[in-house]
Amino acid sequence: MKTRIRSKKTIIIICAAALCIGAVLAWGFSGKDMYVAAEGPQAACYSEQLEAADPLIRGTMVKAYRSTAKDEDGSMLRKIKTEGEIRYIPEGSLCEKEDDVVLEQKVYVRTPVTLCKEVKGVKIAGFAPKGAVLEVLGFDEVRDDGVVGKYHVRYGKREGWAGGSYLVMSQKEADKKCNEKGAYDMAKKAKFHMELHGGKATNLDYFPKEKPELSGNELCRDARAMYLNAGALMKDKYFKLAQKSGANAVVINIDGGTPAYKSPVIKAYSPTAYKHARYSLEKYQKAVRKYQDAGFYTVGRIVCFNDEAYAKDHPDECIRTGGSRTSWVSAYSRKCWEYKVALAVEAVETMGFDEIQYDYVRFPERAYQMSTSAGTDFRNTYKEEKAQAIQNFCMYAADRIHEAGAYLSVDVFGECSNGYVSAYGQYWPAISNVVDVISSMPYTDHQGEADTWTHPYDIMHSWAKKSADMQKHIPTPAVARTWVTGYDTPHWAPSVDYDYGKLKDQVRALKDAGLDGGFIPWNSSSSYNKYKEYSKIWSYK
Repeated sequence: MKTRIRSKKTIIIICAAALCIGAVLAWGFSGKDMYVAAEGPQAACYSEQLEAADPLIRGTMVKAYRSTAKDEDGSMLRKIKTEGEIRYIPEGSLCEKEDDVVLEQKVYVRTPVTLCKEVKGVKIAGFAPKGAVLEVLGFDEVRDDGVVGKYHVRYGKREGWAGGSYLVMSQKEADKKCNEKGAYDMAKKAKFHMELHGGKATNLDYFPKEKPELSGNELCRDARAMYLNAGALMKDKYFKLAQKSGANAVVINIDGGTPAYKSPVIKAYSPTAYKHARYSLEKYQKAVRKYQDAGFYTVGRIVCFNDEAYAKDHPDECIRTGGSRTSWVSAYSRKCWEYKVALAVEAVETMGFDEIQYDYVRFPERAYQMSTSAGTDFRNTYKEEKAQAIQNFCMYAADRIHEAGAYLSVDVFGECSNGYVSAYGQYWPAISNVVDVISSMPYTDHQGEADTWTHPYDIMHSWAKKSADMQKHIPTPAVARTWVTGYDTPHWAPSVDYDYGKLKDQVRALKDAGLDGGFIPWNSSSSYNKYKEYSKIWSYK
């Protein structure tokens, strides 16, 4: 009886061994499906003659064989087949599961990155500056080019998710400065005749940030837009005028200081603002959809840091100067960042806006005086320069808004065309390199003098030539869509009537200077009579 049991065990062992031998032979002859793994997007690869070949993208499935070889350093290489060709790859660059293809245990910050609490969402966990070292805890996906979409990382005591496009595999790479198209060389020359305390242009990021092409949403690259405040949006006469005028886009207030509708996000972040919201979300949604159904490209406008209602709810987020709190929220405030981006994402998801436009993305006009005052507290948690905070906000906002399916535009002062970092933290190349649309505000009563307001072409053309030059010095510039003067000047004591002819002069000047991304006449009250007076401007090309 015992002998018989032993025989069965022996048979089982022999069969198992045979299966193993069969599997080994099968692996040796027909290959085994495995994945390319690497520290970084690509793995080294060698030809059948053991000469250096084009690297393989990690995550690529290959047939792996038992045959091995050694490279010049004596390291073991494994024979593989990819796209019908025999190759060799380092032994450690193969794995059996797709979840194991990312081998790096730490990554380095090349472009300053905001850490988010969740892989998708706006909640901020922290911030990592250029050159920082992050411990890798996991990742969400590997793209077709081998780059990780987002890493789960630890930086100091904080954990969060960071975009893989901001991170590299070595300290040397992280410390590099981008000089494509001479961006860094220009930044070295970007100086005002005195210290403005906005930051150094050389401390900003110019690595190419490729502009997305969002599925089902084509960026309007030649927008002839009409600005509509909340009241104007609700009136049918504006809709009819927009249709007749030839406008192809509308800029609609979401929150221009007073919220346009009762947003759940506003209620959560700023109860004071919510109390003053003008319409229900449903009513506003219906009004926006009317323009969308008629074929208009819709842009939702949100005021960022000049927000008195939010300031009242969050006094600790505001700039203090001269011993008292201002009503200007610091652009360093991550809580305000979250709020403004959460509001944007909600607007895209509930109303289908094609684009979000942020205004007041800056520190106050009095930033220079504040900076030179010993009693000013900007609430600078992460020790950023002002221009760094503005660019970092734009990067954080762009990523979240793109994920929601919309584009991002940012308004800047006309002063930005002068080629230096302003006291309030705006620098044209650094912003244009990140966002999809840059909308400057070179209003003629700001750029010109009393004897030139009647010559809007000259004022606008002089400004536009400098702005067009700013666009040429960065690798991935945004579309330049410009606000033009749509009110009588000067606005505090009307003396020059800005009719159709003067608007046409401004638009013609933009085109002559090479800024062909479109225009938006600014009229804060959305005056129907004024819009009707120059209604032909939107069909002018």
